[in-house]
Amino acid sequence: MMLNALKRGISREMRNMWQRCSVAVMLTSFLFLQTWGLDTSKPNILLIMADDLGYGDLGCFGNTTIRTPNLDQLAKEGVKFTQHIAAASLCTPSRAAFLTGRYPIRSGMASSNKQRVLHWNAGSGGLPTNETTFAKLLQQQGYVTGLIGKWHQGLNCESHNDHCHHPLNHGFDYFYGTPFTLINDCQSGKNPEIGLKQQATYWFYTEIVALLVFTLLLGKVTGLCSVKWKTIAFIALCGIVFFFCWFVSYGFVNYWNCIILRNHIILEQPMETEKSASRILKESISFLERNKKGPFLLFVSFLHVHTPLVTTKMFRGKSRHGLYGDNVEEMDWMVGKILAAVDEKGLRNNTFTYFTSDHGGFLEARDGDVQLGGWNGIFKGGKAMGGWEGGIRVPGIVRWPGMVPADTIIDEPTHLMDIYPTVAHLAGASLPQDRVIDGQNLLPLLQGSAQHSEHEFMFHYCGSYLHAVRWYQKESGALWKVHYVTPKFNPEGAGACYGQRMCQCSEEAVTHHNPPLLFDLLRDPSEANPLSPNSEPLFNTIVSQIERGVDEHRRTLTPVPEQFAVYNNIWKPWLQPCCGTFPLCWCNKGIGDDDLMNIF
Repeated sequence: MMLNALKRGISREMRNMWQRCSVAVMLTSFLFLQTWGLDTSKPNILLIMADDLGYGDLGCFGNTTIRTPNLDQLAKEGVKFTQHIAAASLCTPSRAAFLTGRYPIRSGMASSNKQRVLHWNAGSGGLPTNETTFAKLLQQQGYVTGLIGKWHQGLNCESHNDHCHHPLNHGFDYFYGTPFTLINDCQSGKNPEIGLKQQATYWFYTEIVALLVFTLLLGKVTGLCSVKWKTIAFIALCGIVFFFCWFVSYGFVNYWNCIILRNHIILEQPMETEKSASRILKESISFLERNKKGPFLLFVSFLHVHTPLVTTKMFRGKSRHGLYGDNVEEMDWMVGKILAAVDEKGLRNNTFTYFTSDHGGFLEARDGDVQLGGWNGIFKGGKAMGGWEGGIRVPGIVRWPGMVPADTIIDEPTHLMDIYPTVAHLAGASLPQDRVIDGQNLLPLLQGSAQHSEHEFMFHYCGSYLHAVRWYQKESGALWKVHYVTPKFNPEGAGACYGQRMCQCSEEAVTHHNPPLLFDLLRDPSEANPLSPNSEPLFNTIVSQIERGVDEHRRTLTPVPEQFAVYNNIWKPWLQPCCGTFPLCWCNKGIGDDDLMNIF
């Protein structure tokens, strides 16, 4: 144990020496750029986010079988974060935290029920209008801001076109993509995934009503009962109305949810999933061309590698990991094309580039014995699991030539929320003073002026339930994590909830731990061996210190409306975006040749 500690100390000291040397190099580069008249005061900002990508899916993070040469090269040219943490293990809350720099529970983007993401374009829940995104901060500093790809932060509040939650109402000047997300319902031939349990329940009630009507008719005809025809007709009408109400919402999900917008205009309803990759790529490069004089913020929010893993012919069957591997390799190729466009337009040296995933890989995504979700490396758990590392530890890469050292690893706790204060600092924007910002500026770590993360505690929620907390003692370098609640795996010990679509956060689906499970993440990153008062003499001290942190954190929380409340997260016909006359919602305003082979 002492030898391991000595090795960690030597390794940490060598990294510190390298980072101190890097400061001098970066200062020299900065003076050189200023001498030659290049404006480094407001760099362009390129943020790229994958969807459901596992920590271990990239070559630069240890994968030896999926080919990701472009992201591997990006990591060589910049900084790689090995302890990069998402605020939630599901799309909507994680992205809300990323956009606002705040834990999702502060904005109401955390759920106390089983619906932990937005389920409909025609729901009224979404990122509240009083939240200030980094796009809004940069827009106020003269940046042209664009979002291309996935939004999944809501759309409307009271009417089908008020667009209160729309990206353009949250600081983006330009939007092309889907206001929702990619789901199986968007691709023909795939098993639907929206509201499966609800549909089964509604079918059961419909069958009960139908059986009741049939029984009453039979009794009436045979004279066994004296029910009036009006009564039978009324029950039958109620059943028909009930069936119509639920089937209209769940029977046409691809029309209601799978749409493509450009700004406020619907281009595709339903979306052409096979052409989505090429169109996102075209739009990204077009944005770079239009705004190459800068400064700009471009957030490329990929639909890759979310199920149903829509992959073009160019990449299908090319990887060693089936359709999932194909999809990852296609995403990497798209990243390469976007970075090549940055280079071709002479923007490389003045562009702060960041890549990450919104959360960990989806372990329960399977087609028979075929895995359709990501690999989370050595880390336990995955998507939808509140506290386990596999659901919240994600790849993180930053490149900024001349300003951030190349081929560098930062093994300090960092967070997706840290991008908020970081890009605000780069743009010269002041952070909002009327609210808590949970993210920390990454520039001191990236440029070597700070050796340790400013995060003391990180809080890991599953919906609105606090499942786990990590505590970083930067003086000693110790990194502890406690789990108050963990999901019950199915089957037991399987590492995932294979008996259901994903793990849940509360009630009978979880196990409460008192005292909490305690792990030393430096010695046990896989969270395989919980400590006890017998094996860790400081057990009670550590747990009490973390509970102090939890108490302080909870004192900073204020009640806010829950955006995932049942009423906010149901299909409302009057909120449905429609490019025709509702319910005849269909249109296709494609943008030309969309074959990836013909783009370049």
